[in-house]
Amino acid sequence: MRIAIVSDVHSNFQALSVVKGHIDEAAVDLVVCAGDTVGYGANPNECCDTIRQLARCVIRGNHDIASLTRSTEGMNPYAAEAAEWTGDNLDDPSREFLQSLKESATLQTDDRTCAMYHGSIRSVWEYLYEEDVRDDLLRNTGADVLIFGHTHIPYIKKFPSGLIVNPGSVGQPRNGDPRASLAILDTRDLRCDIVRLQYDIRAAAQAIREAGLPDFLATRLLRGR
Repeated sequence: MRIAIVSDVHSNFQALSVVKGHIDEAAVDLVVCAGDTVGYGANPNECCDTIRQLARCVIRGNHDIASLTRSTEGMNPYAAEAAEWTGDNLDDPSREFLQSLKESATLQTDDRTCAMYHGSIRSVWEYLYEEDVRDDLLRNTGADVLIFGHTHIPYIKKFPSGLIVNPGSVGQPRNGDPRASLAILDTRDLRCDIVRLQYDIRAAAQAIREAGLPDFLATRLLRGR
C-alpha cells in the first residue's frame, strides 16, 4: 500500500493546495495526517475542510489543542498569539473536526503495523529529531512503521525492526528549505521518500499579514526556518 503522509499544515492553504494536487496524481491508496492542521497561518477553516476530505486518518497536534483550549503555556509569543487568533476564527465544522481527533492512531496495511503520533509516544509537545529516534521505539510499540511530526524537519530512519518517518511540514518547514514537505510510504517493501513541492509562499505570507497575525510568521516562511 502506498500512503501519503502529511503533517504540520499550520493553516497554510496555499501549501496544502499544492500538496493535495500532488497527492491526487500520485496514485496513493491512503492519506494520513500527523497533526497540527491549524496554527500560525491564516486559513484554518479551509485547511480543516481539506484535510477532513483528503485524509482517512488524522491525529491532533499541540497547536490543534491550544487553538481549542486557549491553553498556550510553553508556547513562544508568536505561536500563542496565533493559537488564540485561530481559536477566535474557527468555524463550527472545523472546531468539531479538531475536537474529534485523538492523539495517536494505529493502522494495519500489508501485514504491517503503522503507528502515528504528533510529538512522541509520550506527549504531543515532545520533539523527536532524527538523532533522537532509536530501534527500541519500534520494538517497544510493536510497530513496523512509526510516524512522527512536530519538528517540521523531515527524516527517514531505517532500523532492523522497521522505519521511523517524519514527513516534515506542509505549511512551515524549518530546515532551511521553504518548500512544502510530505512523505510517500510503500508499506509492502518498507520504502519511503520525502517529496518537496514549490508553492506560492508570498501569497501565504501576505494572507498572514492581512489576517493581522505577527509579521514574523510571514517572513519565516520565506526562509524555511
